[in-house]
Amino acid sequence: MNVSPAQNPGPGASGQRPGGSRPHGVVVGVDGSEQSLRAAHWAAAEANRRKLPLTVVTAYSLPAFAASSMDGGYALMDESALRQGSEKVIDQAKEFLRDYPGEVGYAIESGDPAGVLLDYSQHAEVLVVGSRGRGGFLGRLLGSVSAALPAHAKCPTVVVPLKFSSQESNAVTTATGAIPIITPGTTAETSSSGARSEDRRSVVAGVDGSDYGRVAALVAAREASERGVSLRIVCALPPLGATLVWIPTHVEDGQAVEELKEKLEAGRRWLHSHYPDLQIDAEVIDGTAVDVLVEETRHAQLTVLGTRGRGGFAGMLLGSTSQGVLHHAEGPLMVVPEKKDRRLADRPEFGPILGE
Repeated sequence: MNVSPAQNPGPGASGQRPGGSRPHGVVVGVDGSEQSLRAAHWAAAEANRRKLPLTVVTAYSLPAFAASSMDGGYALMDESALRQGSEKVIDQAKEFLRDYPGEVGYAIESGDPAGVLLDYSQHAEVLVVGSRGRGGFLGRLLGSVSAALPAHAKCPTVVVPLKFSSQESNAVTTATGAIPIITPGTTAETSSSGARSEDRRSVVAGVDGSDYGRVAALVAAREASERGVSLRIVCALPPLGATLVWIPTHVEDGQAVEELKEKLEAGRRWLHSHYPDLQIDAEVIDGTAVDVLVEETRHAQLTVLGTRGRGGFAGMLLGSTSQGVLHHAEGPLMVVPEKKDRRLADRPEFGPILGE
């Protein structure tokens, strides 16, 4: 295991690694909680799969009341204690990843955890966090990190829920007492009989007729293609009377439903034109967007959404659907930031467009 010191590797560092990847590779934020170790597990597997460095980051900040109410000596002592606690978090992460075979660096930063990770996201391929941090009041603060990051990160953010298990079919990361990580191209799951088999679950993309959703679908297609699995694109059909943020049209009869399916199929053909070797399935599912997508997270190896949908104020920071799924997901959820993609230009060539 190639381990760098637990120091700042430079979130503002410029330049690209060979091959054009961002220098921090896969970045994971840890805080000592079980949730963050699950996130470290997923991040290590992803870094290994992509053959990128893994960067493990923890952050601490001196509470405002301490800085304002204590004299300099006490504040210094308090910061020293906080840093010592952060060093223990990093030591725990090192033990958890002790047999990890790839390049990994560790960093302790002083600052707001969300702000620190946002800085790192500028030079990361993907940012990974747990869905919640430690319990109690502190947990409410740390839990806000996973809610704040996807709306502002400069790279895709993956939120790993506590229900993600290192003993299930996505168990590929070395960790104390867990299944050793595997090298790309080999197997991913150890069964009770000792035989290994690959994780063949689909990647899922939620689409809503927005460019955010279409860009997310393109990212999901790439993820599925690289993993050698199928892509499943889903569109929720809200019940009559529901708040129709996900699909901006009233569905009143069978003809409208058929039009929705036609548009989704046109989108499927468009994606297939850019990923011709990828199996892509598309389905319109009755239910609210949050309910539909949370259910999908139970069976997908990765569920992909855009940061914002078509929902006006609800989409100003992080769309209400993304927030709802983020809080209730049972599997890893990737939120893709707003970005331009030239492939959007040829979408009209494939038929009617969802949302129009």
